[in-house]
Amino acid sequence: MQQRFPPAASYADFAPHFTAHDFQPREWARLFQRAGARYVVLTTKHHEGFTNWGSPVSWNWNSLDTGPHRDLVGELGQALRENNIRYGLYHSLLEWFNPLYLSDKESGFKTQNFVLKKTMPELYDLVLKYKPDLIWSDGDWEAPDSYWNSTSFLAWLYNDSPVKDTVVVNDRWCNNCSCHHGGFYNCADKYKPGTLLAHKWEMCSSIDKRSWGYRSNMHIDELMDVASIVEELVQTVSFGGNYLLNVGPTKEGVIVPIFQERLLALGRWLGTNGEAIYESKPWRVQMENSTDTIWYTSKGAVVYAIFLTWPQNSVLQLSAPTPSPATQVAMLGFAGTLKWQQRPGEGLLVTLPYAPPSSERSQLGWAIRLEGVK
Repeated sequence: MQQRFPPAASYADFAPHFTAHDFQPREWARLFQRAGARYVVLTTKHHEGFTNWGSPVSWNWNSLDTGPHRDLVGELGQALRENNIRYGLYHSLLEWFNPLYLSDKESGFKTQNFVLKKTMPELYDLVLKYKPDLIWSDGDWEAPDSYWNSTSFLAWLYNDSPVKDTVVVNDRWCNNCSCHHGGFYNCADKYKPGTLLAHKWEMCSSIDKRSWGYRSNMHIDELMDVASIVEELVQTVSFGGNYLLNVGPTKEGVIVPIFQERLLALGRWLGTNGEAIYESKPWRVQMENSTDTIWYTSKGAVVYAIFLTWPQNSVLQLSAPTPSPATQVAMLGFAGTLKWQQRPGEGLLVTLPYAPPSSERSQLGWAIRLEGVK
């Protein structure tokens, strides 16, 4: 602010510059569909309090009254549902600068003016107006659930709301909720448990490793490459998690081409290997003991081995699966079955159908389907 703007500039001065002139929600929805996304989460309000819909309790500080003069939440929701993509709404409970919140905080959260007049009315409004498939709560960490009235809201959500039979929520509803209470756990941003969790969870990551929002000064080496994205996705799913990958749009409402390129590359990978990802469950073993480059998922009696680097001599060594005479092995994206033989001791050796150029051998990852193994 000091370097780029006049001394008297305030945060509110940015609102007119948030034009969303080039926001095309159907183009976004098509991009997300091509990226392989099954659900999309939009920030309806972050910690600074600006709402991306016409919140009835955020006068003159919302996307209808100022800036774009558009209902961004509603427009994107309609476009996503036209493409059969589920819609999640991110919402921050706290607001850094709201005087009502600061007053409640000053009282040690013994008063609830902000909750009763601002943040809870907004949550109810979002549910009634947009009927989300998912609510991604945040901004919870400073106060207990008794301040936020979280349990009352969740009881209404699951028992009486119009989405009571379908809605899913995360775990950020009070200062001791994260990783303990929730429909699914986030635990922390970019959370990697490193083991199989008993509770459903989600790993949220960002293509820009330094920011969740758009930065005009980002550099290419500060962005995740496609191989890193695929690796995060595979590890997350092997451990039973969902993967939520963030892109920060510009103030004009554009997802910049480098982010689009990453999303589309991920979509191409999923187009070939999605069978090993979508609707899969963790197997009894999540990864090969000797390496972190071979990961397992399962679907019914079928086991998938996803390998992130091409093996030496194009022979994949798997120690975890136990083969049988009925074992059949296939590589996703290739017709026919693959030759395999019993591995000395346990497991099997799979002869892969081709050898990619050396420059491609550690770029993305491949998946094989194993039937008739234990």
